Amino acid sequence: MPFSTHTRDGLVWLSAPLLQGIHHGFSTRKGGVSPAPWDSLNLGPGRGDAPEHVLENYRRFCLAVGTDPHRTVLARQVHETTVLHATSKDCGKGLFRERDYTADALITNEPGLALVVFSADCGILLLHDPVHHAIGAIHAGWRGCAAGIVEKTVQAMTQAFGTQPKDLLAAVGPCIGPCCFETDQDVPDAMTAALGAQAAPLMQRRGVKWHVDLAGLNRQWLLRAGVLPDHVETCGLCTACHPDLFWSHRKMGQARGSQIAMAALPLPEETLL
Repeated sequence: MPFSTHTRDGLVWLSAPLLQGIHHGFSTRKGGVSPAPWDSLNLGPGRGDAPEHVLENYRRFCLAVGTDPHRTVLARQVHETTVLHATSKDCGKGLFRERDYTADALITNEPGLALVVFSADCGILLLHDPVHHAIGAIHAGWRGCAAGIVEKTVQAMTQAFGTQPKDLLAAVGPCIGPCCFETDQDVPDAMTAALGAQAAPLMQRRGVKWHVDLAGLNRQWLLRAGVLPDHVETCGLCTACHPDLFWSHRKMGQARGSQIAMAALPLPEETLL
């Protein structure tokens, strides 16, 4: 089933029907207060945008998806495979407090705790275990993808919460598509070393360059980890092809904002389904 698009007071965000049991959203660049070059819903602190603009953007986005900005936990991404088990002691880190960790993936089973990962071309994924009431959020650029961060996050949820991969529901958010992700030999070499023959259908050589399906590769890692095919939804939008909706590092460089994927378990008194 395709992702759904929502609009509220100029704010535009995406959601995955499979994840309707949790608060979640994939942001676009529309509906915020930041000026150029971060215009307008920049949710990336530390990019040069005024902190008060970023806070207002989080207030708007959290209001739209039903979360509390003071209960957010922001990834501190370094393109590695560290998975942080976030708890209430981490509330506000990255937005109201310093982050005392590096982590490209976050997991939790605490209701109301909103996990946040960033993208401006990289893969972003959200996971929901409706049986053990746990969630995960993953930043998986090509380096993290090749290093197996998706599978490692599933394994971390199994170890921490008893998650069974067959019960997981997963959404693969917008990222750079094979139309625009043109690479040298290093990327296909890394993917082949990690996934073997399973990587081949997701990479195509065109002349001296390769075109790589990052979303497809991250989906392949989910399947390899034991997630069922019909439990995975993929957005399919290319961040580089849609500059009206997304920032793209490849197309825009550093003068840009960041979009996010956010997920939170509902509080005990809430019923989303």
